[in-house]
Amino acid sequence: MIRVASAPVSYGAFELTVGVLPNVPGPEQVLDEIAAAGYEGTELGPPGYLGGGETLRERLRRRGLRLAGAFVELRFGDGELAPLEVTLELLEGFDAQPILCDKGPRDGEVDLGGVAHAVTLARARGFEPSFHHHMGTRVQTPAQIERLLEGTDVALLLDSGHLTAAGGDAVQGARDWRDRLAHVHIKDVRLGVLEAAPTWEDAWRAGAFCELGTGDVDLQGFFGELDGYSGWIVVEQDWVPGPGAGGDDELAAQIEAQARNRRWLAESVGL
Repeated sequence: MIRVASAPVSYGAFELTVGVLPNVPGPEQVLDEIAAAGYEGTELGPPGYLGGGETLRERLRRRGLRLAGAFVELRFGDGELAPLEVTLELLEGFDAQPILCDKGPRDGEVDLGGVAHAVTLARARGFEPSFHHHMGTRVQTPAQIERLLEGTDVALLLDSGHLTAAGGDAVQGARDWRDRLAHVHIKDVRLGVLEAAPTWEDAWRAGAFCELGTGDVDLQGFFGELDGYSGWIVVEQDWVPGPGAGGDDELAAQIEAQARNRRWLAESVGL
């Protein structure tokens, strides 16, 4: 069964904004808006942002939401697994996936032994992790994803937007890696924004990730290759809140965009 979730990053709350930038909405508002838009769950966001333990459980329960997963960046191979351990503590008692991601930089190759070590730690705690290929890291291109899958037994989180931005084909990725998929992030991306920006970070901040159905990803074809997939589909449309007085208006527009994303899924692919 496919379930559809959102994530705090779609409302401007993630590792680079929480506690750093003004105009970042609080957890109660974000969870209210996720539930009001018709999503069934959420990802965790930065550790502690949504709370932990009974606080987190009660916040989700009041809104009828489930926890889909939790993103954690690691520098694989350096032996530092404290961020993963913190995330696993927060996930204790929840049916949610730890989502591993290379912290970069993108030069060089990811340490597969380090990935395997992190996977072993998660499994020892009763979790089955997935790995998120991601722009700006050592696992972003199709070839790098292939190397990861060939060299480890970790499941794959397939992200339609990040794969397209890295020069891949989201439809082909879903077709090729279908048997390793355990989690899906659905994104659309405007390649013109990417091509016009000097760096990936500039493109990302300029809104390369856009509303579903308004970019260059063949989303219909992508979902066609997911026939039989059972798991979470998480809508992500990364957004950085602006510092100005218009923050409330910008947030309101982003909230409506996430409601439109949910409607797009219902109307276009029947989810």
